[in-house]
Order: sequence, then C-alpha cells, then structure tokens
Amino acid sequence: MSDPSIKDFEAAIAELDGIVKRLEEGDLPLEQSLALYERGVHLSRFCHARLEDAERRIEILTDRGELKPAPAALQSDDVDR
Repeated sequence: MSDPSIKDFEAAIAELDGIVKRLEEGDLPLEQSLALYERGVHLSRFCHARLEDAERRIEILTDRGELKPAPAALQSDDVDR
C-alpha cells in the first residue's frame, strides 16, 4: 500500500532530514515530537523499500548490462512491508 503523501525517494529523504533536524533541536512539545517521529519511521520504511527495490534491479543486470526479467519471487506490488 503506497502513501500518496510521499512523492518520491528524494522527497522522502529531504523530509526525513528536516524531521531529524527538528527533533534534534528538542524544543517541541511531546505530542508533536511523537508525531514527527512516527512520520520519520514511515518515511524511513518507504526509503528502505525503494533501496531494496533498486538493489534487486541492479542484481538482475548481466555482465553485458542487459536487464533480465526479475524472477517471480522478487516481483512485488506491495511496497509497505
């Protein structure tokens, strides 16, 4: 299940970086800190899934740089694990 509020990997990384900076400042109310932390975990999982997908695609490359179809076991529409 995809989160429509996350545009792409780069946007997720940028938002995650901003969240980390705000949390490191330490001047937020507890509830706001918890909400930011929760969003950060969600963004981190999204980025991790994108990186795993990219790694699988790279592993599929042959010596000549041609793409082979991914084995059925690696093909997945489920990005939130």
